[in-house]
Amino acid sequence: MVEDLPPGDDEEPKEKPDGPTAALDSAHVGDIQGAFGTIREHDLAARRSWWKKLLTLLAIAGPGLIVMVGDNDAGGVSTYAQAGQNFGLSLLWTLPLLVPVLIVNQEMVVRLGAVTGVGHARLIKERFGTFWGAFSVGDLFVLNFLTIVTEFIGVGLALAYFGISTYISVPIAALGLIAITASGSFRRWERFMFIFIVVNFLAIPLVILVHPHAGPVLHGFLVPGAQGGMSSTAVLLIIAIVGTTVAPWQLFFQQSNIVDKRITPRWINYERADTVLGSLVVVIAATALLVTAAFAFRGTSLAGHFTNAAGVARGLEHIVGHGTGPLFALVLLNASIIGAAAVTLSTSYAFGDMFGIRHSLHRSFADAKQFYFLFSALVVCAAGIVLIPRAPLGLITTAVQALAGVLLPSATVFLLLLCNDKEVLGPWVNRPWLNALAGLVVAVLLALSLILMATTVFPKLEVTSLALVLGAIIVAAFLGVGSWALLPGQRAKRRVAIQLAAAAQRETTVRRVTWRMPQLALLERPVWSRGRTVAMWVLSLYLVVAVLLLVVKAVQLGIGH
Repeated sequence: MVEDLPPGDDEEPKEKPDGPTAALDSAHVGDIQGAFGTIREHDLAARRSWWKKLLTLLAIAGPGLIVMVGDNDAGGVSTYAQAGQNFGLSLLWTLPLLVPVLIVNQEMVVRLGAVTGVGHARLIKERFGTFWGAFSVGDLFVLNFLTIVTEFIGVGLALAYFGISTYISVPIAALGLIAITASGSFRRWERFMFIFIVVNFLAIPLVILVHPHAGPVLHGFLVPGAQGGMSSTAVLLIIAIVGTTVAPWQLFFQQSNIVDKRITPRWINYERADTVLGSLVVVIAATALLVTAAFAFRGTSLAGHFTNAAGVARGLEHIVGHGTGPLFALVLLNASIIGAAAVTLSTSYAFGDMFGIRHSLHRSFADAKQFYFLFSALVVCAAGIVLIPRAPLGLITTAVQALAGVLLPSATVFLLLLCNDKEVLGPWVNRPWLNALAGLVVAVLLALSLILMATTVFPKLEVTSLALVLGAIIVAAFLGVGSWALLPGQRAKRRVAIQLAAAAQRETTVRRVTWRMPQLALLERPVWSRGRTVAMWVLSLYLVVAVLLLVVKAVQLGIGH
């Protein structure tokens, strides 16, 4: 473990980053103090040997791995196990497709965090106004709180397998989570998170114990389809698998965690590597869980009859034995805790950004009372709901999925707008090809979120037909945009834009590693075109209608209709 990384032996540190910082909390400026090393604030020396690059990566790694593994939370574990138990290996092909989605989405967050030095909520508030800032944080609060409740449901189910009462396991888990987070040391907190990341790999021996065969697994990866045909149930489960990879809290968490860790543009490539590594880890673990359930339950009476994660653990121990039940329960417990830690922290970070309060894991409890009090209150209240007799836990789980689908469009749209804001990112704005790729990802996520929300509110809706219609609309839209871009006038404009961009890139290459966003008060507010304004009004209308429909559905479920 490296406590301090000296500058490269072959090169002295370069000039310091120029311009005042936009950081809201002074604790966000200083040395990088990671779980496995320290990098001095003004160390800009080259890392020319692989050994020095590895040591630097170890010091910087964390935000990407934590946000990805945290995404494989209690809901993720249940979803992957359900896919394997009910559909065998036929949905395995969805998992490799998640890697580029994860990387594209979170890489944009990496640049925003490192270049701006401020969190996602503050950027939305300052660039798009207080209304959208309050809307983003308010909805994030509701969604995250319900998600934290589901994490403690996972804690209760996991430890109930070992005979521990929910009234004991949930309070202990809640107190432990608060103690880990409010320690006043970013490094200590990150080391705890890495312990949870390592435990995540228990999914590997779990899959080995069911003796999978390489041929069927490879076929599942390469051949799209669904066991029994592409039914509405299969489509909804595919949506659930995709929905576990991209959630609004991820954007807020990773950007703020990068800021809190004090990562600057100098280290963006290392943080990108951290994010790519995290995406691979999360898909490997998801694959292991799906394959485990598929091979364990095929040909048995439990195949196609998923109940919940606790039922999977009991089924594994009954059918496979060899400690597979306890292993699965430990994976579920670990996923629930790291999920609760990341989701709760993303909420506390966002509130700190929105209301200008101190919000850093570098600060002690006494030095950031409001930040840690909010974190503790969220954890205690969420855990308390799980302990309420006859609490509508199933309704909460359904509401989490639907609300995430409702909020996903605004989160992804704002992310793209911020990554094309030259005042914010300067030479780090999205390239045209990245905008095209990100636009495709956003379009697919929008379609999936619409399907998820619509089918939650209208269960009898024909999912397959809706998916085909939305897919055709996406294809037509991209063909239309592509045809418009090929028009002679647009090609000329594009050539000029490319030449100007290339010239600007040559001028800014030298300063790119030291360029930071100026203080937000010095930036001019973006001026929206008529088309963008109309699009935002349409998005607003969609959100209002969707939330109203969701409220109606929740009331119906609550009264038993």
